Amino acid sequence: MASDPQRGQRNINPQRGDKDGSARGSRGSAGPEPAGEDRKPASDEAHSAFTPPLGVPYPPLPEDEHPTSEFALPAGLRPEPPAEQEGSAFTPPAGTTTGQTPLPTPVGATAMGLAFTPPHGIPTVSLTKEAPWQDRMRTMLRMPVGERPVPERRERGDEDTGPAVPRVLDLTLRIGEILLAGGEGAEDVEAAMFGVAHAYGLERVEPTVTFTLLSISYQPSLVDDPVTASRTVRRRGVDYNRLSAVFRLVDEITSEGITLEEAYRGLAEIRRNRHPYPSWALTVASGLLSGAASMLVGGGSLVFLAAAVGSMLGDRLAWLASGRGLPEFYQFVVAAMPPAAVGLAFGLAHSSVQASAVITGGLFALIPGRALVAGVHDGLTGYYITAAARLLEVGYLIVGIVVGVLSVLYIGLQVSPGLKRLNPEQALGSYHAPLVQTFAAMLLALAFCVLLQQERHTVAFATLNGGVAWVVYGALADVAGINPVPATAIAAGLVGLFGQLLSRYRYASALPYVTAAIGPLLPGSATYFGLLNFAQGHLPQGLTSLVQAASLALAIAVGVNLGSEVARLFLRAPGLLEAGAGRRAAKRTRGF
Repeated sequence: MASDPQRGQRNINPQRGDKDGSARGSRGSAGPEPAGEDRKPASDEAHSAFTPPLGVPYPPLPEDEHPTSEFALPAGLRPEPPAEQEGSAFTPPAGTTTGQTPLPTPVGATAMGLAFTPPHGIPTVSLTKEAPWQDRMRTMLRMPVGERPVPERRERGDEDTGPAVPRVLDLTLRIGEILLAGGEGAEDVEAAMFGVAHAYGLERVEPTVTFTLLSISYQPSLVDDPVTASRTVRRRGVDYNRLSAVFRLVDEITSEGITLEEAYRGLAEIRRNRHPYPSWALTVASGLLSGAASMLVGGGSLVFLAAAVGSMLGDRLAWLASGRGLPEFYQFVVAAMPPAAVGLAFGLAHSSVQASAVITGGLFALIPGRALVAGVHDGLTGYYITAAARLLEVGYLIVGIVVGVLSVLYIGLQVSPGLKRLNPEQALGSYHAPLVQTFAAMLLALAFCVLLQQERHTVAFATLNGGVAWVVYGALADVAGINPVPATAIAAGLVGLFGQLLSRYRYASALPYVTAAIGPLLPGSATYFGLLNFAQGHLPQGLTSLVQAASLALAIAVGVNLGSEVARLFLRAPGLLEAGAGRRAAKRTRGF
């Protein structure tokens, strides 16, 4: 049996055998014992029938019958290279280049899997810190989540775990609260919040801004639970000095990498800082603003004084109402009454003072141009909920002005029905005095800067910007004969353009350079004429004047926003290194 080569080949696998051999192998020692064996082996010594007895060597196998695997490579053949691993259809192939820049792997992809990419690939993103943080963070906000670059990670020791996530989220919400309460646009507030969280290593964050609510959500990974925090904005205050300080703090966080404790210390100092101008200076500035506005429509020195007195009385009454806890609507009602009462008193006295110019100057100090510009800006950038809330607030404030002025005018017309000095057709004639009006426009912008609590080094730029806006408007409307609505839009566009360029030059907010400069363009006379026609019972004429006032106000807001966007067209979008890569729009607004 041992000399059979076929049988010796088959005993490699003891589980296989021929017909009778396998049967014997399965029975073990039950069959007849071989010669020379006079004892039955123990159970642990039993072995297959194909195994030679002890002491007998295995026979050599023939050289031409070596058992080999059927998958073995024959001698003389080289192994084939391994097949390339299949990848995603949306991932650029490795080594693919566009021009001189190799296409990278998708930024933002983690070990959990690659992110989907657009069909034309992803442009290389390198958000260098030389560009202003507003542009860098706005660029990231307008990217899809899967394309955003991850924050720069620094080497940490075993005991260094980085800042606590709740503290970073709290600091982010507090900074966003100050910006939103100061009148900053929703997109800029989100950019600031995103920049702070990104600077402290929070990669997957999503800030959300509405009119009164701020929230931010952070998810450590795709399998971890998200952490969400929110904060409600209950009080709003106009203080551009504090707004500029917050912008500098965000710049230090995003560009210089200050610690979390230093950021909290800087935020506490910002909150403790007093306003740069006292309350009496604000009252005087309100009077100067109304007096300068009355000079724009042809008022003399006596008109200037009367408008200033009426506006300062209204400002003090508004402060008194605010101290008593009355809502802002009633504050505007009582603030609009004194200028209208002073103008009505001069009209009843049959003096040479233009009563309409006095009332028009008082309205300039009350029209909420700042909130209107912010509301339209939010709507044009896609934040429709915040824009609707801001515009509704503007509507309530304007209704308060209407109620205050109409109450006084109705009483005056009841006392003297034939009051000619308040006749809209004879109230304000065409007044052309370029030097006087330009000086008045710059004085109006200067007073507006004080009311907005701006930093002193921004006052000169805003004042000059307001004078340029009025010169452009006068050249277009009075000299070229263009309709006042497009002339106002063009002048406001230049204000937005210069303000955006100045803010990027100084790495600051654009509001201090823009809001005060649009003061001379506010539709004070059109608003007054509409209210006067309503008080006299001329509803069609009143609606026409109010529609013109609304058109001028929207022209100012759209012009400022368009000027800001034109300024960004000239500024290179940070982070896009690929040639021909365009700047992303804020929202998709075509309906698909």
